[in-house]
Amino acid sequence: MQTWKLKKKTKKQAKKPWGMRIAAIVFLLATVVVAGYDFPNVWNNAAHTIEDKTGWLPMTLVDEPFRLGLDLQGGTHLIYEADMSDIPELDRVEALEGVRDVIERRVNAFGVSEPVVQTTTTGGTYRVIIELAGVLEVNEAISLIGETPVLEFKEPGEELDRDPTEEELALLETTNVTERADAQAALSRAIAGEDFETLVQELSIESNIAQTGGIIENISDSSYYGDFSLLINQNGLQDGQVNRTVLENSEGVNIFKLVSSSNQEEMLLSHLLICYEGTTGCENGLSEIDASNKINDLKAQATAQNFAELASANSTGPSAAAGGSLGWSFAGNYVPSFAIAAAELTPGEISEPVLTDFGYHLIYKEESRNTPLHTIQRIVMPLSDVYDVIPGVSPWVNTELSGKHLERAGTEFDHQTGSPYVALTFNSEGGDLFGQLTESHIGEPIAIFLDGTPISTPTVQTAIYGGRAVITGDFTIEEAKLLSQRLNAGALPVPVNLLSQQTIGPTLGAISLEKSISAALFGFLLVALYMLIAYRLPGLIAVIALLLFAFMNLAAYRLFGVTVTLAGIAGFVLSLGIAVDANVLIIERLKEEFESGRDFASSVDEAFARAWTAIRDGNITTLIAAGVLYWFSSSFIRGFAVTLSIGVILSMFTAITVTRAYLKTTLEWKKIRKPQLFGVKRKK
Repeated sequence: MQTWKLKKKTKKQAKKPWGMRIAAIVFLLATVVVAGYDFPNVWNNAAHTIEDKTGWLPMTLVDEPFRLGLDLQGGTHLIYEADMSDIPELDRVEALEGVRDVIERRVNAFGVSEPVVQTTTTGGTYRVIIELAGVLEVNEAISLIGETPVLEFKEPGEELDRDPTEEELALLETTNVTERADAQAALSRAIAGEDFETLVQELSIESNIAQTGGIIENISDSSYYGDFSLLINQNGLQDGQVNRTVLENSEGVNIFKLVSSSNQEEMLLSHLLICYEGTTGCENGLSEIDASNKINDLKAQATAQNFAELASANSTGPSAAAGGSLGWSFAGNYVPSFAIAAAELTPGEISEPVLTDFGYHLIYKEESRNTPLHTIQRIVMPLSDVYDVIPGVSPWVNTELSGKHLERAGTEFDHQTGSPYVALTFNSEGGDLFGQLTESHIGEPIAIFLDGTPISTPTVQTAIYGGRAVITGDFTIEEAKLLSQRLNAGALPVPVNLLSQQTIGPTLGAISLEKSISAALFGFLLVALYMLIAYRLPGLIAVIALLLFAFMNLAAYRLFGVTVTLAGIAGFVLSLGIAVDANVLIIERLKEEFESGRDFASSVDEAFARAWTAIRDGNITTLIAAGVLYWFSSSFIRGFAVTLSIGVILSMFTAITVTRAYLKTTLEWKKIRKPQLFGVKRKK
């Protein structure tokens, strides 16, 4: 009776052989396609070979590299500990999350793809772990992450209500003598050939020296640092030369060297702006079509002789009062589309309408000249003044307004000159404080300090309410953007201390990657060889299924953005062993069914049915362990847990579905149904 049932089941299956055949064909094609996705260079080379021979080019694939972790790509690994001594215990977790958020914003300045910033809390210690793959400038990373930018708004301090005493003047003179002697000693070291960058880091008192390295770019005679340019031209400095005299200014005693010089076109420009609704700072409500028609009409009328008159009568920009004049400036001080159009003009020429974020412009280039622009590197050393020797007196005093009231900072451009500046938006409390500050100091300067250095000292013309302020200066677009980024990053809510740092060079990472790939391939080949020797035909089928398993793993890493690390590769190799284990369970069960006298088709069904529960339970326990590793460990172990989990899930699919389809399809060939090909002996 049992034999009749098995035969009946076999006949029923024989009537529907195409389902498994189609599945097997699909899986074989999927192996090729997924392999092409994993290794697009091989696929694309094959496609171009076909094109050369047939004239038809199959679809090509984009080669997107795998995302490599720190240990394979090289980079910087930092561990910080947050000082929570002044934070109530209930607020410490929230403070640690605040530290993480600020650090994430700061490391984004490196342009790192998916930087890793994690927090851990163990035994009362609060730590932040940072991984910056590809970042090898560890000192720059430490400086950027650990800094706390301080934004302060200061008002004029007390006026000197008395002359300094003779003792105070003597103290000032003695101090200045010492300071100037120190500066001369530093200059002598620089002239003698000591590494200038090392001297900058050792001696300069600039608060942002770690970020700038003492570099100042685009200096001309008419710029904020024009004194340096005049000395360079006067002394005929060449690139790399140190100026042989010091330069004293309001910042201190300056020792500098010329890094590079170049001649750039300086242009005397005027412009006529027609803004329209939706453009930056526009209030006239004109539609874009009307603005376009108007600018074209004005272009038809404009000449060099009447341009100032047309600008005064029609321009919606602040420069209209000056006949549209923007004065002398360089292309880099304007927004890109405006700068490109201006640079292409010849003197005396008027441009076609130019569209920017401010609206439509006509640009008149009156004159141009080649102007030397210099890049210098400087050391700023202290030089005391009278405020330093009279106790209790300072030229500036703090106000209640500070960086904590800042909502956001952004880079914007002046309507009249096109020069970049940093726009500040305060919260409601900050807006009120700024309004009160400006109202009480009309006609007087107020100072904006960043990290203890005055970066702007505008004179208040009128009270400013509404919660907005600007920081102007001799900024390039890049400098304005960097300042905005630093202000937006904000201050750390608690101090952090660097516990450890590690830098992995790209060469070491490449060696690790090469050895890891070799180990994975060698392991796969050994497993394949063992399966062929031990299990013959079923072993070969399992190896073919394992190929799809391996390719699907790699495809999953690409699709889901998995960061591949050494530990991740170990997880992949372990999951390969688990996939093999599932196939071994199935094949051993299949051999038992064959030896018991079952036919081939029913033996396959029974083997998969009985092996499934063991495979399922074993893999579920592995997934639970991987989940625990992921949630309660560092990023290094997490990479192992992620790749192991992906491999375990895919191994169940390939073992139960793919291997089954291959076996069922293979056994339809009668010549294959030989016990010796399966390594079994039938019971007689």
